[in-house]
Amino acid sequence: MDQCLTALRSILGDLAANPAAAGLDRSLSCRLTDLDQVVVGRLSSGAVHDVQVLPQGPDVARADIRLTMSSDDLLALTAGELSFGPAWATGRVKLEAGLRDMLRLRKLL
Repeated sequence: MDQCLTALRSILGDLAANPAAAGLDRSLSCRLTDLDQVVVGRLSSGAVHDVQVLPQGPDVARADIRLTMSSDDLLALTAGELSFGPAWATGRVKLEAGLRDMLRLRKLL
């Protein structure tokens, strides 16, 4: 889980620092399917805040921007061994968000 948190902070940090993310204030979650864990946080002010790991279940609030993937795919994304576009197109990585957020994320990803 430590490797996944480091990888996720790297991805989200790059995302938050992108000028296209300026002004975004959204809740985030990343469900790691093989670990039955959800990492939640908040993207605001050009950074990701309040990152915490929760057990997967009905008590986890639905985030504005939601990622779903295995821990292996998360690590492969950060290592450059897997590209987001093909992983998303084949269903290895799922991204769910509102239409406005999706349009904005398109510029970021």
